[in-house]
Amino acid sequence: MGDYLVTGGCGFIGGHIVDRLISTGHNVTVIDDLSAPENETFHYNEKARYFKQDISKSDCSSLFQGIDCVFHLAARSRIQPTIGNPSECFEVNVIGTQRVLEWCRTYSVKKVIYSGTSSLYGHQNIIPFTPAMPPDCLNPYSMSKWMGEQVCKLYYQLYGIESIVLRYFNVFGPREPIKGVYAPVIGLFKRQVKSGMPMTIVGDGSQRRDFTYIDDVVDANMSALVADIRFGIYNVGTGKNYSINEIADMVGKEKVYMRERPAEVKETLANINLTLQDLGWSPSTDISKIIDQY
Repeated sequence: MGDYLVTGGCGFIGGHIVDRLISTGHNVTVIDDLSAPENETFHYNEKARYFKQDISKSDCSSLFQGIDCVFHLAARSRIQPTIGNPSECFEVNVIGTQRVLEWCRTYSVKKVIYSGTSSLYGHQNIIPFTPAMPPDCLNPYSMSKWMGEQVCKLYYQLYGIESIVLRYFNVFGPREPIKGVYAPVIGLFKRQVKSGMPMTIVGDGSQRRDFTYIDDVVDANMSALVADIRFGIYNVGTGKNYSINEIADMVGKEKVYMRERPAEVKETLANINLTLQDLGWSPSTDISKIIDQY
């Protein structure tokens, strides 16, 4: 049995990680400020301890005492809103991450598992993306998440805090965010179809994304937890991508098209060879087999 802390543990990915940790007999503490605008509801597990705190402003230090590993997911996590409010994005995603790592240093937390993003690969890198590629950040969100990675690296090099960075590729599944126009695309499509509305597709819908099922993402986090790795950066994707038009066809029929958004990439695709090699993780779920099952 371990003692684990999950920042952002009431959200989509964080909530599923909390559930997995609880189901395997661990003690879990959650920090979440309940501010994510795309979440219609926030998830709670009755066996976890919850604290409504903002990692960028609140003094959360005492909650790190006796913790074995921190799963750090708390962040401003949608691309378009951060373009309009970059200051808050950097405050939470960079300063908040530094504060989490400093609390880990204060209380000798052994390991941090940092939830990163594939959006930092940008335009200049050729698919499939590998972790060794240079960042090409196109917006405040991807830049701030990359800077968070660098803070993790610094705290490993200076203070020996082990960190594993997991760069997620378009996570989907049960309890995915569905609220607002910037909700992740599958949740948005499902909400629109359920409401009898056409699915809104940005641009011409030819842009392609590597979609990763939530259970596979949780599995990756569990693999990182037990991995004998002091510091590493790993892709969490499937190595297969689909166009947004193809995704829409899996969900419904009626579509409408809207103008392209700034600062978004045309295509993402993960190379997961290093993840398989070092973490022993590979995905087990294909979106075409599961998208209509939840």
